[in-house]
Amino acid sequence: MPVEEYHLAWWRRWLARPLVRVVLRLVFYILAQIRISGRNNIPLHTPYIVVINHISLFEAPFVGAFWPEQLEAIGASDIWDRPGQNILAVLWGGIPVHRGDFDRAAVSGVLSALRGGSPLLIAPEGGRSHAPGLRKAKPGISYIAEQTGLPIIPVGITGTTDDFWQKASKGKRPPLEMRIGEPLCLPPVTGIGAERRESRQRNADLVMHIIAGLLPEEYRGVYSENAIPPEEKAV
Repeated sequence: MPVEEYHLAWWRRWLARPLVRVVLRLVFYILAQIRISGRNNIPLHTPYIVVINHISLFEAPFVGAFWPEQLEAIGASDIWDRPGQNILAVLWGGIPVHRGDFDRAAVSGVLSALRGGSPLLIAPEGGRSHAPGLRKAKPGISYIAEQTGLPIIPVGITGTTDDFWQKASKGKRPPLEMRIGEPLCLPPVTGIGAERRESRQRNADLVMHIIAGLLPEEYRGVYSENAIPPEEKAV
């Protein structure tokens, strides 16, 4: 599909985002025990797609704060309208998507950002689960990979449950962990019509099986069976 050139305001790239990242890192270090593994799997200075599990409001700020370079992010459009939550959305920017429908403007924004050289953060489950277990992925991640040919970086996140703030605000410093997997290139999408949709869903499920392999059993949800663990390697 044709896409327009992606534009990010200079004040977001050079002022707002660096400041937000510093503040968020400080806050997370104060409130939680931070552990990050697999940084060596990130192909810096080139576009790629970061794919995460999505339990609560905390994953995107956590990843955005500690990722070694700025990420574009796709998020539910209503976040920009929620008092309090919209502060980060306005400062950071991002690509709003209307959930439940094919959002052509959002897809165009995602493709233009990636083709313009920016890495992208996305949660294939399509919304917060409010519980650790993974939910069935939407096929959109497969479509994006199909259109761009870019690698996917699977990321498993633990500790970002809805009660994180209650624990952290009482000084308990709960653990937050980010496990970054090796880059993945999805198999080609084949067929037409229903067969093609099924092929995309298989690819989306493959991504989630790999994320499940980065997570403990209680976080794997519908992908508990056939979770694909990472190869043992030094991090």
